[in-house]
Amino acid sequence: MFKFLNKVFQNLLWYSRLVILIAVITGIISTFIMVFIGAADLFFSFQNIFKLFTGSVAFDALNKNIIGHIISSVDAFLIATVLLIFSIGLYELFISKIEQIEDYKNHAGILAVDSLEQLKEKLAKVIIMILIVSFFQKAVNIHYKDAMDLLYLGVGIFLVSLAVYFTHGDNKDKKRKHHHHNHRQQQHKNVNNA
Repeated sequence: MFKFLNKVFQNLLWYSRLVILIAVITGIISTFIMVFIGAADLFFSFQNIFKLFTGSVAFDALNKNIIGHIISSVDAFLIATVLLIFSIGLYELFISKIEQIEDYKNHAGILAVDSLEQLKEKLAKVIIMILIVSFFQKAVNIHYKDAMDLLYLGVGIFLVSLAVYFTHGDNKDKKRKHHHHNHRQQQHKNVNNA
């Protein structure tokens, strides 16, 4: 009796992972919504560009508006990317490996997820890019009154650059370690074959 209950409970625990499918499906739907929002923003900016060429509106009046729409669309596309990576990562970790990603791992490396840590790293990099785009959007819309405002902008740009440097630097170190590890393995194989 105990073995039977234990087996039932283990099956229940094992299949409870399928609840993650709800997060995957809603994540994919949200991805499509964000892509649509980004495309709509670009469409509005194209409309404004057309108004500029027809001369119906002054350049200064629409310049910031067009830039704002373009930055918003980039932001929406980046959020869509986060949602897509998140959804595919959850599916691969909790449900099943996706054969197409395994077949094209060299081309779809950003989508291949082997651990929760790797998923977090990939999401963190894209989220940093979203924050950079959001910062840029705010920087374009701010009215600078004096030199201190420009100084704050300069400090903000420096900090953003520092964040990008550290994320890329960390990635280079990992690639170097991975390459070194593969090189050592190859040397061991050569020694063993000799």
